[in-house]
Amino acid sequence: MKPDFFLVFVELCVIVHLSYGKAEIGTQQSVLFDLSPFNETTKPSPCSAVSDQPKERPMSAFSMHNFTKLNTNFGFNLYRKISLRHDKNVFFSPLSLSFALAVFLLASKGETQNQIVQSLNLPILNGKEHHFPALFQQLRVNITQNKEFRLSENSFCFIQKDFQIKEVFHNLSKQYFDMEYLTVDFNNSSLAKSLINEHIRQKTRGKIHALFDAFDQDAKIILVNHILFQGTWLRPFSTKFTEPQTFYIDNYRTVRVPMMFKTDRVAATFDKNLRCVVLKLPYRGSAHMLIAMPGKNADYMSLEDHLTNELVESWLKTMEIRKRDIYFPKFKLDQTYHMDRLLQDLGIKDLFSYKADLSQLTDERYVKLSQVLQRAVIEVDEIGTEAAAATGSEIMAYSLPPTIRVNRPFLFMIYEEMSNALLFVGRVINPTEL
Repeated sequence: MKPDFFLVFVELCVIVHLSYGKAEIGTQQSVLFDLSPFNETTKPSPCSAVSDQPKERPMSAFSMHNFTKLNTNFGFNLYRKISLRHDKNVFFSPLSLSFALAVFLLASKGETQNQIVQSLNLPILNGKEHHFPALFQQLRVNITQNKEFRLSENSFCFIQKDFQIKEVFHNLSKQYFDMEYLTVDFNNSSLAKSLINEHIRQKTRGKIHALFDAFDQDAKIILVNHILFQGTWLRPFSTKFTEPQTFYIDNYRTVRVPMMFKTDRVAATFDKNLRCVVLKLPYRGSAHMLIAMPGKNADYMSLEDHLTNELVESWLKTMEIRKRDIYFPKFKLDQTYHMDRLLQDLGIKDLFSYKADLSQLTDERYVKLSQVLQRAVIEVDEIGTEAAAATGSEIMAYSLPPTIRVNRPFLFMIYEEMSNALLFVGRVINPTEL
């Protein structure tokens, strides 16, 4: 009798800011496949010898620009789902999650794959969905080739020593995601936990010391994808000007925060409809942070409702560079989200049920995804941070005052400019809370 399995998927994404060129920013995304039998089983069948899918080039009409644009809107759609469930600080990596879901494009077929494709905001290509891993591969190359900051993406997979996955999945995951495979014995859960936690600790440069407390002895696969980012402001803030100032959480609550200051020529605009100031702060190289702060009597929730790639592009087009005094708070965020319910709300339903078709991953029946977890951490200081822009339908580039003081709740987005890829998105309600 063939065994029944369930699949657990855990994603962990971490970004840590560098300081004075020595601290580092690391993003760790961890995907846990816990294929645990709940019936008595026989041994899995040997690794299937399946030929790779044809290596066709992506459709010319579907450019990399269109791909990243649609992927950005996936990130904003997911952000809205998170913000509806959380009324405090928000921070996560849509790119990290989309890379993880791309692995399931390789593992799935049929309606399960179609739901993933549509939720990623990608078009159905009439049986040519195998183009998408190649696009993710090209995006991976694009975002990691800049030499002025560090942005690297890698994948590795821990497999139970006697468990077999399909050869086609093994080959394609190496081809598109440069997957590294390592063998462990989950039957010795203590040793497996130690080995995997140590590997993750090294990949996150010590920022995550112990991700997993324990493993089920029936666990079969843990797949980890990590993104490391390191960068510095193009023109850093001076630490000697940082001092405590008031940050207005709402009309009734305030906190004291370390507020950075600099005078600089920066790009900014004002969205009249959404009543928000949009500020772009660049890193060295091709990364930047986009900060959108609603006005004193404006509502950040209204801004969240309108976030799209098209809005961001319109902001960027109307930005004007002027010399301004900039006040921006130092902050750290450490956020964890269970993404499984959010992804189901976006339409990925079969993957979390026994309707899941993951026949490209294994010959075992009844494999499903039961959990998706993402953790994201960011630290912004005087030496390093990023900035990008977004806008509305009525924009006034010349109505901004000579001083921009970010002392109210704001949204921020971190982009890699060459590929126009949205790396991270967040909301700061209270800079003194993680």
